[in-house]
Amino acid sequence: MPTEQLTARRPEIAPEELVSTLVPPPRFDGVRFSTYVPNPAEPSQADAVATCSAFAERVGFSGGGARGWRALFGRGSPRQGRPGLYLDGGFGVGKTHLLASLWHAVPGPKAYGTFVELTHVVGALGFGEAVRRLSGHRLLAIDEFELDDPGDTMLVNRLLRELTDAGVYVAATSNTLPDKLGEGRFAADDFLREIQSLSAKFDVVRVDGPDYRHRGLPEPPAPRTDDDLAASALAWPGSTLDDFDALCDHLATLHPSRYGRLVDGVAAVHLRGVRPAGDQALALRLVAFADRLYDRAIPVLVSGASLGELFDEDMLAGGYRKKYLRAVSRLTALARDAEGRQTRAASPGAPA
Repeated sequence: MPTEQLTARRPEIAPEELVSTLVPPPRFDGVRFSTYVPNPAEPSQADAVATCSAFAERVGFSGGGARGWRALFGRGSPRQGRPGLYLDGGFGVGKTHLLASLWHAVPGPKAYGTFVELTHVVGALGFGEAVRRLSGHRLLAIDEFELDDPGDTMLVNRLLRELTDAGVYVAATSNTLPDKLGEGRFAADDFLREIQSLSAKFDVVRVDGPDYRHRGLPEPPAPRTDDDLAASALAWPGSTLDDFDALCDHLATLHPSRYGRLVDGVAAVHLRGVRPAGDQALALRLVAFADRLYDRAIPVLVSGASLGELFDEDMLAGGYRKKYLRAVSRLTALARDAEGRQTRAASPGAPA
């Protein structure tokens, strides 16, 4: 048996750590605007790089927070341009790459987190304390911005209003209900009055193109047998092996903001007995879990059902379609990575 199971881990994050740990995930440590390769067939991608780079220059010039641009231009003087930049587009077009590149291009203090992590910070610290800790930042970067929950929408609207009034710039990528927002739009009928003031703070940048993870690549690798999966876990140092149902139960006991710490330091994740998600709550937890695996470039191997079968046709036809397709895309990339590493390891003289 492998040395560890994810179900044996109980990650905790102390409140005082929450803001200091808001940085891009390891996969994006080395990304920069110069490492983003625009698709020549999609002009919006090169335009997005230029717009993000210009926004980063403006943020860097600002000096950060109320002590920055207000000190430069006088209290109450507006900044040139809107304080927010919103990257909108399909999954797999490099929006997170651009957001992390923007974060790296700006001097601190700055923070980077997912929408879920940001709401968790506010819940753990309290609204006033969260505003106090973040209001001196130059930039707040928010990945996977969501508008599918009225309570969270109102909370973040208020938070961003307070922060932008204090001089903080905000950049975000979209991860929203397509039937609520519409393709390429930053609006939602159900929450329109609440988000009108929020959307007015953002310049929207469209990033078009196909999912780069699927360009010319095959379907997800076939599931392993249980015996092959156990043998792989035993031979792969630092890997974990869990029963899929047990892991799903474990994820339900943890706030999604802890999923990243749950898999920190893991070399590869092996899941035995994968099956389609039976309900939406589980499906959304699996989406968050897949995102954190992808952030950390952790290979995934499974037995049971294919990763492409995690979300059934009814789920893929519903409002969370974009999230489910992104999760399948990312898990497929991680499964291919696992296959590739094992193939190279089995080939004499092949590089590791």
